Amino acid sequence: MTETRLYRKIAQGIIELIDSGSYPPGSRLPPERELATQFDVSRPTIREAVIALEATGRVTVKTGSGVYVSANAQSLAIDGKASPFELMESRILIEGEAAAQAASLITPEQLAQLADELDAMARENAAQGLGKDTADRRFHTIIAEATNNRVLMGVIQSLWHAQESVDHIRDVHQAVCQKNPRIRLKEHRAIYDALARGDSAGARAAMRQHFCRTMEALHSATEEEAVAEVRKQLSRTRERFSATRFLDSVST
Repeated sequence: MTETRLYRKIAQGIIELIDSGSYPPGSRLPPERELATQFDVSRPTIREAVIALEATGRVTVKTGSGVYVSANAQSLAIDGKASPFELMESRILIEGEAAAQAASLITPEQLAQLADELDAMARENAAQGLGKDTADRRFHTIIAEATNNRVLMGVIQSLWHAQESVDHIRDVHQAVCQKNPRIRLKEHRAIYDALARGDSAGARAAMRQHFCRTMEALHSATEEEAVAEVRKQLSRTRERFSATRFLDSVST
């Protein structure tokens, strides 16, 4: 197992302990050394797992104190058998309504944070030539927080966690997000504009438009993959039952 896959496996193991109640919200995780022993991995691997958990809001790292389970960390577990389409459908339904609610509750400070993340997305696009997930994740997390609903926040965190940790969902999502980063940024600006106006219907529509385009991109990516697989199978069949092969054997 590669180091990349290993730290994700450890992060998932820690999440399972959190969700089982072994480490309730607000509690401190064992020291890095103990976790390394518990999971039989190196301390750098534990460090990477903690970084991943912090990025998804499951834990909070307090310098000089330790790693603490976030107050809203216990969230819905998503079956690894879920498809990318199921995940995207859930995001359309749930985050659309979250944006609608946030439009009437969002604070000037949160709007300023969203504006900062839009700038960060633009910088990521310029630096990488494609969209990354760091600023995107923070943008959607701020909107979830603006709902002032801890259940919604937990569900949305779970959707992000599945998108980042379930291999087949993550791979398809990354392939889709590499396309049209400028359009992706424009869609986020439309969400921000509706929130800044306090327009609940507009925020819902903008959020749904963003995810619906991603859904269409998922369809296209899936179709391309299916066509490529059929062509590969046909090529193998043609090679296996090549008429030339039989004719060559006659001439020799």
